[in-house]
Amino acid sequence: MSSVKKEIKRITTNTLQKMKASGEKISMITAYDFSFAKIFDGAGIDIILVGDSASNVIAGHETTLPITLDQMIYHAGAVVRGVDRCLIVVDLPFGSYQSNSEIALASSIKIMKESGAHSVKLEGGEEAIDSVKKIVGAGIPVMGHLGLTPQSIYKFGTYIVRARENSEAEKLKRDALLLQEAGCFAIVLEKIPADLAKEVSKSLSIPTIGIGAGGDCDGQVLVMHDLLGINTEFKPRFLRQYLNLSEQITTAVKQYVADVKSNDFPNKSESY
Repeated sequence: MSSVKKEIKRITTNTLQKMKASGEKISMITAYDFSFAKIFDGAGIDIILVGDSASNVIAGHETTLPITLDQMIYHAGAVVRGVDRCLIVVDLPFGSYQSNSEIALASSIKIMKESGAHSVKLEGGEEAIDSVKKIVGAGIPVMGHLGLTPQSIYKFGTYIVRARENSEAEKLKRDALLLQEAGCFAIVLEKIPADLAKEVSKSLSIPTIGIGAGGDCDGQVLVMHDLLGINTEFKPRFLRQYLNLSEQITTAVKQYVADVKSNDFPNKSESY
């Protein structure tokens, strides 16, 4: 008998819209390589973000600013090859879209053509609207990002919670509506008061994805190195660490070293 391959239903921007409408929460995680992307996709994650956080957790930089467009494309291509189901979003890195909308479009096209990803993400509100419109107008889905925007760290000077003051909160609400009107399919809300995130989420017809923004967003995102306990130094209030891989990996490698030193590995059954 010939086996019939089961059709895999892909997550699309339309799927996310339906999830918001039905009240189903959206799960999102970062990934930067083939192997983890394959695991996360198989585990049922809805969205993989190829984040510019690779600058921190992969390359060891203090900020997200140094990573280049070509480096983002390299990581995105690896993730794409590991995924059958989930939606892949790629961060436009610092310097690849801020100058003008033409550069933003060129950067987005380069990501889509060379990596095979499904969409891009950029930071900013009113100041990024022209770029959003330009990219969306070319048929490329765009995810927005408001609140704490790590690419602007030197402007803010700190990673504290954003939009506590009324003026900044009002701007964030206006920016969210502007991003929706410009064609964004979703918006990340990072490190803002939960009540504000709830208000914004209710005001929009597109999904919100929270990180440090409370439980009333339409979905949540975490950096894989934080969620899995690979990075043990970063422990903000919003992080729930599901594993302690740093400790488990250390224990395993120590045992491997000991087995090699004692000539226990490889044994006869592990030899040809």
